[in-house]
Amino acid sequence: MANKVVNINELKNNFSWRKYVKVGIFFIVLLALLLFLFTNVYIVKEGEFKVVRQFGEIVRIDKSPGLKVKVPFVQSITTLPKYQMGYDVSEAEINTKDKKRMIIDNYAIWRIDDPIKMITNARSLESAETRMEEFIYSVVRTELGQLDYDQIINEKSSRGSINDRITQKVNELLTNDNYGISVTDVRIKRTDLPAENEESVYKRMISERESKAQEYLSKGDASKNEITAETDRKVKELLAKTEAKAEIIRAEGEGEAAKIYNASFSKDTEFYSLYRTLESYTKTVNDKTVIVLPSDSPYAKLLSGNTK
Repeated sequence: MANKVVNINELKNNFSWRKYVKVGIFFIVLLALLLFLFTNVYIVKEGEFKVVRQFGEIVRIDKSPGLKVKVPFVQSITTLPKYQMGYDVSEAEINTKDKKRMIIDNYAIWRIDDPIKMITNARSLESAETRMEEFIYSVVRTELGQLDYDQIINEKSSRGSINDRITQKVNELLTNDNYGISVTDVRIKRTDLPAENEESVYKRMISERESKAQEYLSKGDASKNEITAETDRKVKELLAKTEAKAEIIRAEGEGEAAKIYNASFSKDTEFYSLYRTLESYTKTVNDKTVIVLPSDSPYAKLLSGNTK
C-alpha cells in the first residue's frame, strides 16, 4: 500500500515538472520569434533610404516608407538621408582678376539622388561632402578669378548670377564623376580680406572718402561762385535799368519844370531878369567874395539897393 502512494506522488511530481518545461519552451520559442522579428524586420521612414547589403554587396535600396524584412544573419541595413542637407564649406582664399586676395565663405544645399552611385564612388556621406567641397572651391576660384574685387563686393545682381553658375558647374562635375549627389544651391555668405590686407584697405578707403569730400567741397565752391556772379550781374542790370529809367523821369521833370518856368517868366520879363540876377548872386557871392564893379553898373546898383 505504501509503494502505491509513493508512485502516485512521483507521477504528480513528474506531471508538474513536464508542465513547467512546456511553458518554458513556449516562452523560449516566443522570445526567439520576437528576437527574429526585431532583428530582421525594419521600418523605412519618410525622408530616408534603407540600403540592404548581403555579404557587403548592395542588393537593393528601399525608398518607399513601410515595414520591410531582411534575410537573417546574411543581410545588413544602413540608412542614408533622402532629404536636402546643408553643408558649411570651409573658408578659402582666392585671387581676384585685379590681383587682390580675398577670403570666401560658402555654404551648399545638397541631396543624394542615387544611393548606389554615392556608395560605390564616394563610400560615405563624409567622403561625398569632401569631394563636393573640393569641386565648389575649384569652381568658386575659377569664377571669382574672372571678376574684379569691386564687382564681387558691390554688385548684388552679379553675385546672384555667380551663385547660379557655380551651382550649375559643380553639378556638372558631380555628374561626370557619378557621385550620385547634386547641389541644390551654392551661396557666397561672406567675403572678407586677409588680416594683413585690412589696414591698407581701410587707409585707401579713408583716402578715397577724403578725396570725394574735397571734390564735393570744390563743386560747392564753384557753384557758390557761379550763383554769386549771376546774382551780381542781375543786380547790376537791375540798377542800370533803374538808373536809366530815373534819368528819363528826371529829364522829363526838368523839361516840364522848364516849360513852367518859361511860361511863368514870359509874363514878366523884368522880374525874370531880376530873378536870374539874384540867383547868380547865390552862386558867386560868399563871405570871401571881392567884387570890383563900376558904380554905374546895373549889377552894382542892385547891390547898393538902387533898383531904378
